[in-house]
Amino acid sequence: MKTYISFVTIIAVIFFTACNQGKEEHNEDSKGIHTQAEGESHNHSDDDGHDHAKGESNHTDEISFTKTQAEAVGLIVETVSPGAFQQVIKTSGQIQASQGDEATIVSTSNGIVSFSNRSITEGAAVRSGEAIVTVSAKNLLEGDPSTKVKIVYETAQKEFSRAEKLIKDNIISAKEYEQIRLRYETAKTAYEAQAANITSSGVRITSPISGFIKNRLVSQGDYVSVGQPIATVSQNKRLQLRAEVSENYYKSLKNIGGANFQTSYDNEVYKLSDLNGRLLSFGKASGGQSFYIPVTFEFDNIGDIISGSFVSVYLLSNPLENVISVPVSALTEEQGLNFVYLQLDEEGYKKQEVTLGQSNGDRVQVLSGLKAGDKVVTKGVYQVKLAAVSSIMPEGHSHSH
Repeated sequence: MKTYISFVTIIAVIFFTACNQGKEEHNEDSKGIHTQAEGESHNHSDDDGHDHAKGESNHTDEISFTKTQAEAVGLIVETVSPGAFQQVIKTSGQIQASQGDEATIVSTSNGIVSFSNRSITEGAAVRSGEAIVTVSAKNLLEGDPSTKVKIVYETAQKEFSRAEKLIKDNIISAKEYEQIRLRYETAKTAYEAQAANITSSGVRITSPISGFIKNRLVSQGDYVSVGQPIATVSQNKRLQLRAEVSENYYKSLKNIGGANFQTSYDNEVYKLSDLNGRLLSFGKASGGQSFYIPVTFEFDNIGDIISGSFVSVYLLSNPLENVISVPVSALTEEQGLNFVYLQLDEEGYKKQEVTLGQSNGDRVQVLSGLKAGDKVVTKGVYQVKLAAVSSIMPEGHSHSH
């Protein structure tokens, strides 16, 4: 009986142990399967999310701008190539008329001014010998000077004719005759100087050169005296650029060989090298009232440059080699950062941040962000920028599919 009970107990223990072991194995298998499923699900999610984000990033980086659009806006691309550049001193300056290119019209008589033509204003074209004003003294208390000159001349002429007869008969001395002759010659010179310009309304004052009226210094009805300036005429063929440079750059002035300047009225950048320009001089000291040194250039006027206008000046100094630069027109600015647009292929573009150096008004040195061979958009930049905005995909766009 005891043997039977022991045998049953052993069988029960073996059965219980086997059941527990199977349960543990089942749990481990289930746990493993569950863990694996979770891992697969996690890895799949990560991989899919990563690939999707990467694809979307690539999509938004590239700007689509078709060949048809490029042709419509006249898009121009420049291939980046390191080349020569020059150190630049940026300052301000003024356009002035060249010496000898202007003439001042002065009055040859005392009297009241009357302009010959209402169109004689600043900027009006005039010809050499053309009457600008008439000066009349008919109603003045001291009388008409031109009439006086004529009377003096006619009187001296009669005295001289009489003296010629008297000298032959030795009635007057040679000394008296010579004095009469000198008075006659003086009166004749004064009369002939005005005779050609004397009219019934007064003395005509003419322009000595052809050009345009730069300054009109008197008005209708003003009184003028002999030698008083009436107007300034400029031929405007050659102009001067006078730049004011801080004395901090004094040691660099000897290296300046040229300049570019930009006008405020049309934002056009002019190169003196294209205008037959040359350096005339630079000051050896600053002015008494300022800390600036004048640097003066002379150049041909192509007809679009206004004498007297103020300009931005880019003085060109020492040459620099192997410099990457782009036209000013290629640049855009956003929140203090500078960008250009690169052409990736025929219809693909990319926005690229750049770090800038010196500017000569026409081109800008690029310190970083570009390399040789890059294709930079130089015309049509604004249109490509608009295309960049319209190319941005809404957030979560691909997830809705």
